[in-house]
Amino acid sequence: MSMRRRGGPRLLATLGTAAAMVVAMSGCSGPAPGGGPTGEVTIEFAQWWEPELPAGSFAGLIDEFQKENPTIKVKLLSAPFASTQQQMVAAAASGQLPDVVGLDGAWVSDFAKQGAIADLSPLLKADNFPEDQLASQVKVNGKTYMIPVVNFVYPLFVNNDLLQQAGVSKAPTNRSEFLDAAKKISALGGNVKGWALPLDTAVPNGIQNDVMSWVWASGGSMLKNGKPDVTNAQVKSGVEYVKSLYDADVVAPGALTMKEQDKVEKFTNGQVGMVIDSLAHITLIKKNNPSLDFTVAALPSEDSYTGKRGIPYASWGIGVSDKSAHKAEAAKLVEFLMGKDVNAQLSTLANGFPGNKTASPDFSKSDPLFKTAFDIYQAGYPANEFVGLPKSDHLQRTFDEQLQKTLTDSQSVDQTLTAVQSEWASVF
Repeated sequence: MSMRRRGGPRLLATLGTAAAMVVAMSGCSGPAPGGGPTGEVTIEFAQWWEPELPAGSFAGLIDEFQKENPTIKVKLLSAPFASTQQQMVAAAASGQLPDVVGLDGAWVSDFAKQGAIADLSPLLKADNFPEDQLASQVKVNGKTYMIPVVNFVYPLFVNNDLLQQAGVSKAPTNRSEFLDAAKKISALGGNVKGWALPLDTAVPNGIQNDVMSWVWASGGSMLKNGKPDVTNAQVKSGVEYVKSLYDADVVAPGALTMKEQDKVEKFTNGQVGMVIDSLAHITLIKKNNPSLDFTVAALPSEDSYTGKRGIPYASWGIGVSDKSAHKAEAAKLVEFLMGKDVNAQLSTLANGFPGNKTASPDFSKSDPLFKTAFDIYQAGYPANEFVGLPKSDHLQRTFDEQLQKTLTDSQSVDQTLTAVQSEWASVF
């Protein structure tokens, strides 16, 4: 989940990191090679985190780790989220994952079933790492395959200047206010629209972040007793609302093939007034457009809803390849990043919440929007029902494909949800 940079020099930088990652991974028939003549071991760490953090900050943490562990060298494979996901899915299927991998919760069930990632508990126990410090663990069949390193919520990002120009006095709090604000922003003309909806099916995380978030914000659920329940009234209402936004022409053009990085870039460039986005992107948005005046707010709920609001979240998770020849060394890197002080530092840099429950982010040095988002988080509850589901990406892709038919008037909302329910039920 995840800011990816495109356009001009940023495009070259992103393509460069993605290409480097592809070359690095395709050039090896398995995990990193063994130790050299001096007893050094090199482990590879593939993730999308480095491009989203302040320049040089993540490399600095890795340098710290290498100083503390002089016989372990870390080769960072860094690329935007979409590129990382595609590479990890392919590498997991072929048994060629790097030693340490950044994980999204949606991938864990499939990777575990493929035997691609290792149970982390024995590795941590071997080093006497205090697992009780971990805020959470993602398990499959009772085994820990992912540890959330940093957790991010996805609030509503609002361009204050566009809101003011449109004559809207405050960030919308319910669906009616949001539609009204989106129409007024779109009426400003030019290439400006009220909202962006990324529905590219190659990386279909727009379903959890930008579609189902409307349901969770009003206390709804797509599951019942752990099974699919997407034809219920709350999901139908959410999808109908997304359709109403699309029909009102307040959605940025190209939604059906738009990726998340496109959405964030449009917001950064002032082409979109509002997006649902990760706190991880605050630093990069401000870096790429220092003059942009924006804030974060709770996701709008149904007009009559008064309960706690679910807020989408995602994690920078971490795991170890089950095929790695250097699991012990890989585990040391996991433990380093989950240690109280380093984890607090990393979560502060990322504008996220720590995965070590004894760690505290430094609000005094972080962007004020981080504290605003933390208050929103505390007032609601984290909601992402896709985490840990079997074939989570497939579930989202199926929803995405059917939703696109509704948006293009090929089928009704009821037909879309019935088709999704049927496909999901076959997966479960």
